[in-house]
Amino acid sequence: MTDLAVLARVVTDPEFPVDQLVCHPRLPLAAGTDADGRTVRVWDCSDGRLRELPSLERVSEEDNGPWWRPEAVPAPAWHPELPLLAVVDGPAVARWTPDGPLAPLPAPTAYRALAFSPDGRTLWAAGFDDDEEYASYAVDPETGATTRAPGWDTGVAAHPSGALVATLVSDQGATLCRFARPADRPGPGPMRPLRHTLVLDVDGYGTPLFGSDGRYLAVRGNAYVESVDVFAFPSLRLVTRIVLPEEDGLPEWSRHNLAFAADPGVLWIGLPTGTLLALDLADDEAVTHETLTGPPLTALAATAAGQLLVAHDNGDLVLLSVSPPPTAVEPDDLTAFLADAEDLPPEEADQDIDLLLTDGSDTWSPDDLARVTETSPDDPTWLQLQAHVNRARARRDGADTVPDA
Repeated sequence: MTDLAVLARVVTDPEFPVDQLVCHPRLPLAAGTDADGRTVRVWDCSDGRLRELPSLERVSEEDNGPWWRPEAVPAPAWHPELPLLAVVDGPAVARWTPDGPLAPLPAPTAYRALAFSPDGRTLWAAGFDDDEEYASYAVDPETGATTRAPGWDTGVAAHPSGALVATLVSDQGATLCRFARPADRPGPGPMRPLRHTLVLDVDGYGTPLFGSDGRYLAVRGNAYVESVDVFAFPSLRLVTRIVLPEEDGLPEWSRHNLAFAADPGVLWIGLPTGTLLALDLADDEAVTHETLTGPPLTALAATAAGQLLVAHDNGDLVLLSVSPPPTAVEPDDLTAFLADAEDLPPEEADQDIDLLLTDGSDTWSPDDLARVTETSPDDPTWLQLQAHVNRARARRDGADTVPDA
């Protein structure tokens, strides 16, 4: 039985409550942004307390969110080892440390997402280039010097082993959750995308989220329905898919309401009512915790110590202990997965070719997709579109059916 207890509670700005929380992966630090996005607040979560540290003020008033939600504030990015926070600030990257801000890094464009590589040697950035096309960069975190890199657009999740990352390439027809190895050379370098790819229907998904032992990967969606998809890793088998109910008169669901805490087999989901739901992924059982019933929940995250940090729309920020306490876990062995996963050729890494796609239930090679002509209304939108394209191609070529590849 999982129990929650309030360790600390502070009040932020009730007019601009925190709606996004990002915790440092190893240190007792948490950063929060609100919808206004001008101020990035930072808290020390050590010893079961919440102590606010000096904040970082963004200078730019530009909208830097993704194209389908430009008003969204890009998430801050923590260095994997150091107390260093990188924040999108218009055409620059602002940097926070406990001793005060560092000089901002220059940027060739207004970035819309940032993430540190698992070793901290590279700051990966995504945005648009001068032609308004998606562009991704490998950035030197000391100088801001950039090189073009394989494309991604919606955050980067590092597997706890540090040997692999997951990120998204979004499109209205389908979003690709791509897996990649970190750079294979000293110094800043781009990620190396793999052929193995998880395909999600439509777009508007949040940054993927690994559990602390790497057994599960959760994805919050999407632009059209409030959903949660959880996959076993590295098998990529779909474990559960939940459509979060929307009802007139109830507050909206937070877009940042998922967390893995002390138990890596339990996914926490924040409800609009302020309560928390603990979903046991092995047993597919859910328990609602009424500890924080009241003001609507606006953000949820887990600290490096496995505690839960919850923000509410009245400005409350609450730190919760989760029992049983965290236990040491070893990340799943990725040796077999990485040995079997081919790198995409660098010159083709931004293109949707030669991918081995899975939706958690079925798997398709490029040849398989070329033969799809019949689908049902229950099939995902992207597969129905593929069948439509194949049928149109067959008609253009004067054939009634798509020949076997």
